[in-house]
Amino acid sequence: MAIDGPAGAGKSTIAKRLAERLGFIYIDTGAMYRAVALWALRQGVEMSDMHRMEQLALAAEIELAPGRIRLNREDVTEAIRTLEVANGASKVAVIPGVRRAMVAKQRAIGERSSVVMEGRDIGTVVFPDADVKIYLDAQPEERVRRRFQEERAKGGSVAESALAEQMKERDRRDTARADSPLAQAPDAIYLDTTPLSIEEVEEAILKIVRARVTNGKEIS
Repeated sequence: MAIDGPAGAGKSTIAKRLAERLGFIYIDTGAMYRAVALWALRQGVEMSDMHRMEQLALAAEIELAPGRIRLNREDVTEAIRTLEVANGASKVAVIPGVRRAMVAKQRAIGERSSVVMEGRDIGTVVFPDADVKIYLDAQPEERVRRRFQEERAKGGSVAESALAEQMKERDRRDTARADSPLAQAPDAIYLDTTPLSIEEVEEAILKIVRARVTNGKEIS
């Protein structure tokens, strides 16, 4: 299952819940880019240095487990969730060599198991033949509100206005990049989550999934 959409649309939350309900593996592709950005920050590598960033992406040993991510055998689940790393991930994600390296790693995971994978280009580039494609969206102000609440829950002190500007710039980079821009796949089902609760979004997608057959059996 491929779930795409902009930041703050609810992709990660919904993907985790769906994976648990369906017994699939949840793949947070955004966390993979964050891991590369974290490594670059720690190594003092300029994110504009495309050659060095590609080298880091190729060399990165990224392991995903339920609710956890490891980079080069270190658990970086919490370390990658800062605004600095999030902004860095958006910058490195526009580098073609980094994207190629990440897509290869994502495909390798997806080819081994039934997965729910979320990101920006899953249904268009990573798995264009996914059994189910969903494009999650929400009004910009709602996406900012959700992300602001997440930051406050983590003890962050970023101003909502500053967060809105950061997300606006991130949206611009994601949709304008030359390589694998954020876009809705022609056969993806569009779902505006603005007026919906998490439970309502989950049930809406499960209705779609239940109509499909995966691994030779009907999903319940």
